[in-house]
Amino acid sequence: MRNDNTPIAVEGFPFIAAAGFVTLVLALLSLKFLAIIALILTLFIAYFFRNPDRVIPENENAVVAPADGVVIYLGNSMEEHLNEEMTKISIFMSVFNVHVNRSPISGRIKDTFYCRGKFLDVRDERATFENERAGLLLEGPLGTSIVVVQVAGLIARRIVCYPRKGDTVKRGERYGLIRFGSRLDVYLPKNADVRIAVGDKTFAGETILGYLQ
Repeated sequence: MRNDNTPIAVEGFPFIAAAGFVTLVLALLSLKFLAIIALILTLFIAYFFRNPDRVIPENENAVVAPADGVVIYLGNSMEEHLNEEMTKISIFMSVFNVHVNRSPISGRIKDTFYCRGKFLDVRDERATFENERAGLLLEGPLGTSIVVVQVAGLIARRIVCYPRKGDTVKRGERYGLIRFGSRLDVYLPKNADVRIAVGDKTFAGETILGYLQ
């Protein structure tokens, strides 16, 4: 997968380069105040696309968080792709969180889907079904299926997802990102042993959301 060995996600390079170019032009024009603002913006963009390493739990039944952020929802919900009721965990990512997403489990990509939609605030309950989103249907080592969905938000307007149907992924492996704020939804079987609660902070690839049975 991409970004395995880069301290900054490669998707951020064009944004950093553009902001850096503007900073240089403003500095050459001796527009110091504007140049300083542009420099701060350039540094923030680089910070936004940071891509830190993580320590991945070894338990093969563990489901890890796909995103950095805060759990804003935990409960039963109908998963539209499998058309069955599952345990849904929603993680909200602010613009200050790492935005590189990681696979919750090791397994095979049974299917992928992408839905065009709106760009409502991802804390709005309608965002689950109305916003632009991209999802993966993953089959784990026990034959259990889970779904992970990247949901675009009010500011985020670009979902990046690398895997394709038939690919295999490892738990904690980087598999995509969403630019500038958004949400990740994870759908687990109802018999999963959930170990997270609303309000908990998560770190992609490290925080254990629960265990598959």
